[in-house]
Amino acid sequence: MASPPLLLLTDISVTLGSVPLLTGASLSVSAGERLCLVGRNGSGKSTLLKIASGEVAFDSGTRFFQPGATMRYLPQEPDLSAHADVMDYVLAGLGPNDDEYRARYLLGELGLTGAEKPANLSGGEARRAALARTLAPSPDLLLLDEPTNHLDLPAIEWLESELKSLSSGLVLISHDRRFLENLSRAMVWLDRGQTRRLDKSFAHFETWRDEVLEQEEKEFHKLGRKIVREEDWLRYGVTARRKRNVKRLANLHALRAERRNYTHKLGTAKLASLDAATSGKIVVDADGVSKSFGDKEVVKNLTFRVLRGDRLGIVGPNGAGKSTLLKLILGQLAPDAGAVKLGTALEVVTLDQQRAALSPNTSLADTLTGGKGDLVHVGGQARHVIGYMKDFLFRPEQARTPVGTLSGGERGRLLLAVALAKPSNLLVLDEPTNDLDLETLDLLQEMLADYTGTVIVVSHDRDFLDRVATSILASEGQGRWVEYAGGYADMLVQRGNAPAAEAKPEKKPALKPAPAPAKPAEPAARKISFKEQHELKTLTTEIDKLHNEIQRLDTILATPGLYEKDPKKFSQATEALGALHAKLEAAEERWLELEMLKEG
Repeated sequence: MASPPLLLLTDISVTLGSVPLLTGASLSVSAGERLCLVGRNGSGKSTLLKIASGEVAFDSGTRFFQPGATMRYLPQEPDLSAHADVMDYVLAGLGPNDDEYRARYLLGELGLTGAEKPANLSGGEARRAALARTLAPSPDLLLLDEPTNHLDLPAIEWLESELKSLSSGLVLISHDRRFLENLSRAMVWLDRGQTRRLDKSFAHFETWRDEVLEQEEKEFHKLGRKIVREEDWLRYGVTARRKRNVKRLANLHALRAERRNYTHKLGTAKLASLDAATSGKIVVDADGVSKSFGDKEVVKNLTFRVLRGDRLGIVGPNGAGKSTLLKLILGQLAPDAGAVKLGTALEVVTLDQQRAALSPNTSLADTLTGGKGDLVHVGGQARHVIGYMKDFLFRPEQARTPVGTLSGGERGRLLLAVALAKPSNLLVLDEPTNDLDLETLDLLQEMLADYTGTVIVVSHDRDFLDRVATSILASEGQGRWVEYAGGYADMLVQRGNAPAAEAKPEKKPALKPAPAPAKPAEPAARKISFKEQHELKTLTTEIDKLHNEIQRLDTILATPGLYEKDPKKFSQATEALGALHAKLEAAEERWLELEMLKEG
């Protein structure tokens, strides 16, 4: 016999202004049940979870929570401002019979002392404090809204283990596929205001969801054909039997109303990057780079190389120096020792983790257009801002909406829209998956797979790294970074499944950095000759000329209908372009060789 639910929501309806958000949504959670709530950004998941917690009122429906049971809710953006320090905040969440020791234990496990001041906390530290407050009472039911946001990989893996060990019921909102796969036992899909339940893990969800949507579309087409038949009867088949005619006419009106009220599945975002001119073969060349802040070594004797077309993932605990490493790579920060050389013809577009590029008071449309009219310039072509917004699933009526009122997922999509409007051949993405829904994540991964340039990405999303990265640069502690071939799972195999956490040198042998691809051999002590100095100067001019010639041929080949009008000219231009690219690569390799000799 099934146990009675701890929490039961039935036929919940909520309207925001004149727009219905929830229309008959339901949710049932029993003791010990692990349930994941999924759906598009803006579909109402967080609102439904707030209703479940009792924090938000609803227009109609019923909410039941078992008397005597305990519940704790983790919001997306916890507020610690009313508390003197983190310990005060966590202890304030305990009940009269809860153990204070567990609160202190959890803070220690999450890397906090409790003495931290709320005003000085980073996003990750605030999230850890909120997790300690939520988990400390060991409640009968946990409601967690995006618990992995701002957490690093060791903290995410620890949280997985902790949640698995608890007997509490669990309702979880997350866009982290690996996290969902490891924790879920049942799924609730919130779509167009209504909920559907699947009593299987997340591994089965996406196949089931696609089947449901496909069946819906079939039913809608059947409805259309039925209406056509009834309209045909109305025109040609009316009989003298008045009662029968009135009934069929009423049925026709009902069918038309059903079709009018049918809500089609939401569209998918259209993500496409604009490729700039081809960069040089070598994009980043780091040789013996070191960087310290006071006594803390953030990067120690790091050597690696990024080639055109590589997808480099950077992982490590919060505070390991991922942002510092990005700044060193991009030349925004000078190393204490060693050198970082950027390749030629680079056009860089960055995606900021903190969404700093977005002004909260600026409207969505003005953010995309720069406040200059109604046109967005995408790859040299003007597009109306409303059309470009639709590509990223924004509605026309949102054009004048201030950015500060958008959800986290909508701000993530907007930042992608701003970044992808610019041509680039190097994408630097800092936590691009934050707040993105599963469908938009899929499209981002497909876009990166088709992108012809180079990608450097910092991420804590294990599934995303496995799908995107061709190599992983991982922090091994004490300023040491090691490059591993493949994605995150491949890295774990190569390092023997060790967690990506700060390592103590006495417990773990030092790992040598992965060797960079072989460079042209030059005797270390030899100085650059006068002839080579002259060659270095002329190479710069030659490289510029080759770039100009490649650009000219690219313009010719981009001529509409060239192949049909003049196949000979098309063939000649294609062959010449291939030869020029080969010359350019050889010239750039020689330029890099001479530059390193000159610096040595």
